[in-house]
Amino acid sequence: MKMIDLGSDDRPREKMMEHGPAILSNSELLAVLLRTGTRKENALEVARNLLKAAGGSLTELSSMSFEAMTNVSGVGGYKACSVAAAMELGRRFSAESYPYERMAITSAAMLYRALYPKLKGLDREQCWVVYLNRSNFIIGMEMVSEGGFAETVIDVKMILKHALERKAAQIVLSHNHPSGNPRPGKEDIENTRMLSEACNTMGLVLLDHIIFADSSYFSFSDDKVTLINP
Repeated sequence: MKMIDLGSDDRPREKMMEHGPAILSNSELLAVLLRTGTRKENALEVARNLLKAAGGSLTELSSMSFEAMTNVSGVGGYKACSVAAAMELGRRFSAESYPYERMAITSAAMLYRALYPKLKGLDREQCWVVYLNRSNFIIGMEMVSEGGFAETVIDVKMILKHALERKAAQIVLSHNHPSGNPRPGKEDIENTRMLSEACNTMGLVLLDHIIFADSSYFSFSDDKVTLINP
């Protein structure tokens, strides 16, 4: 059915203009982004197919490649770019709405929230370092490496160099597990111990190592899996 044949309350753009975006479903919001469909399917049906290809999950959709999106009939390069841009704006909004730089970090949960916009929905591992001053205020954060689905490599010398350049007193290491399981493996434990020992020699403190999953996290400091800064 063509979009024009639908009632005004069933056409996403008109529905949004009349009632606001909050009332729209995920597929309806996607249809607004896609704007048009194909000869056989309207924009709403194409949007539903795209969301279905992402397992019905916006998190999965945010990590879909352009190639995967364009495999859905009716989704070309320009439409895939529109969806990807909307997802990136959402990430940036989340980061902006959590003013971590204006508050002292007192728990692993606060670190998880600060890192959430950076690591949510990724399909490969990334390693990030958070730099803090002596008062536990974040003075910076950066991605230091990116790997495949199951592993990433940390460069201890580079991390220490950047920490000293920023005049950080403490650092937090974090990386994500795309599998969704935040529990550390043997390599995670060894990397934590190695970085902790290196920090000690430079007068720095490795405050924690947060392993990030979209719906949970693991904190070495909270769980005391390994001795951090003995």
